[in-house]
Order: sequence, then structure tokens, then C-alpha cells
Amino acid sequence: MAVYDLEEQEKIEDLKAWWRQWGNTITVGVVLACVVIGGVQGWRWWTASRAAEASVLYQAVSDGARKNDPAKAKDALAQLVDKFAGTAYAPRAALVYAKMLFDAGDKAGARAQLLWVIEHADEEELKAIARFRLAEIQLDERQFDEALKTLDAKHPESFNGLYADLRGDALAAAGRAAEARSAYQEALAALDPKSQYRVYVQVKLDAAGGPAASAAQSGSAAAPPAGAAPAPSPAVAAPSAPAKPKQ
Repeated sequence: MAVYDLEEQEKIEDLKAWWRQWGNTITVGVVLACVVIGGVQGWRWWTASRAAEASVLYQAVSDGARKNDPAKAKDALAQLVDKFAGTAYAPRAALVYAKMLFDAGDKAGARAQLLWVIEHADEEELKAIARFRLAEIQLDERQFDEALKTLDAKHPESFNGLYADLRGDALAAAGRAAEARSAYQEALAALDPKSQYRVYVQVKLDAAGGPAASAAQSGSAAAPPAGAAPAPSPAVAAPSAPAKPKQ
């Protein structure tokens, strides 16, 4: 029995010695792990909470635009930009409000919103949409050089067709027919072959004296009337609201 007590005592002493050597390190490690886990969970809760609040304000902007209530849309957007400018909802709401202003004839207000999106959005697709709409406004105001400069900015490849088409519109309006034809041909090459939008671009290319119009003169195809106005470019739809993050 005494031998057993001695062995147990030696084990206890070894354990105490080991704890004196490593106890503080282990304690610090456990505390740090708890802090990290708590911080991650707290961050997730905080971001989810912010996203939920931002989503409510985004819906308010959308409702204001849908119901033609500019005061409601403006107030909700102001709160969204003030509190949640870094979220994905703010630039989307600014795009919605910009379209509302443009439809109401406030081009200056729409321009300001689009410039804000270009400067603050994190997603390149949103910036590309804002630049396209800004170029449309500049073209509508006959600021051809400014529109072309806006369209020359880097953008995702999926926008190549739309950008080239609008560049063709700006060049045609500026009287640069040869360059406009090249832009329309570039747009046709970039667009999906099954897209109905290609029909509108082809009409504008023909009206500008493109290859299809020359073929029509030889009797192989029917060309549109010389005075036919080109079909307007389809509006680039604003992206849907981002999904709420899981808590």
C-alpha cells in the first residue's frame, strides 16, 4: 500500500511540474480560442443584422420607385448610404433611384447617383451598368466625346456587345459613320447569336451603310428604308437584391 501511495505521489508531482511549465501557455491558448470563436460568431451576427436592415431600406427604395413616390425613395436611400454604404444593397438602390430620376427628367440627379455607384460599388458588374447608363445620359445630352470616354472604361466581357452598340450610337450621332459601322460590327460579333437584340444592332448597321445594306443593293437582301430611325438600345436591368447572409 505504501508503494502504491508513493507511485501515485510521484505521478501527482510530475503532473504539478508539467502544469507549472505549461499551464500558463495552455490557459492563454484556451482563452484566445474562446475569444476568436466569440469574435467570429459576433461578427456573423453583426453582418447579418446589418444586411437585414439594409435589405429593408433597399425594399423601401424599390417600393418608392415602383409607386412613383420620390420622397420615400430618396429618404430610404439617404439612410442606406449613410448607414450601410459598404453593403451590396446601397449601389443597387442608387441604380434604382437613378432610373427613377432619369424617367422623371432629372438627368443631373440621375448622373450624380450613377457616379456614386461607379465610385463606391465593389462589384464590377454594377459599375459597368452605371457607366452604361451614364453614357446613355451623355449621349442624350449630345456629349459624344464624354460618352465615348465613359464607354472606353474597363468592364466585364459580358458587357462588350452592349458597350460596342452604344459606342456605335455615339459615333453615328457625332457623324463618324465609318467608325460607327465598325462599332456595330463589333457589337454583333460579341452578342449571343440567338439574342433578339442582334436584330436591332443589324438594323442600325444597315442604316449606317454596313455590309448588309450593300448586299441588299445587289438584290440579295432587303434593306430598311433610308430614313428609318435605329431602334433604341434596351435598358440594362439593375441586378436583383443580394441574398441575405445566413446567420
